[in-house]
Amino acid sequence: MGGYLSALFCGTLFGLGLTLAQMTNPEKVLGFLDVAGHWDPSLALVMAGALTTLALMQHLARRRSAPVLASSFNEPKKARIDVRLLTGAALFGIGWGLSGICPGPAIAALSHGRIEIYVFTAAMFAGMGLFQRLHRP
Repeated sequence: MGGYLSALFCGTLFGLGLTLAQMTNPEKVLGFLDVAGHWDPSLALVMAGALTTLALMQHLARRRSAPVLASSFNEPKKARIDVRLLTGAALFGIGWGLSGICPGPAIAALSHGRIEIYVFTAAMFAGMGLFQRLHRP
């Protein structure tokens, strides 16, 4: 039960952070991505804060033998860069650049009631479902 409550707390905190940083606002994100036009660098501070927090937490986690709420750390099984990874990263970047929406902020923005967020989220889940069907182990 503690793991579920921890996940709920962390997810809520993450969504609140995305909302406060305006990463749920596609116009704000597209302004950040428009480096050749009217660039809005404010989201760079959000990224810097996130990377700093990540670095600190990874440093602290490496000093532990196991996580607080689990028996072991869940490390990625694959560490090499392959075509599948690069294709996925390219599709993610293209989608983010065209729409100004990425998956985490899209979930957080569902409460805004904007139709484009619902359409994006539905398409995202449909894409994930299609991927699961086409790439079964």
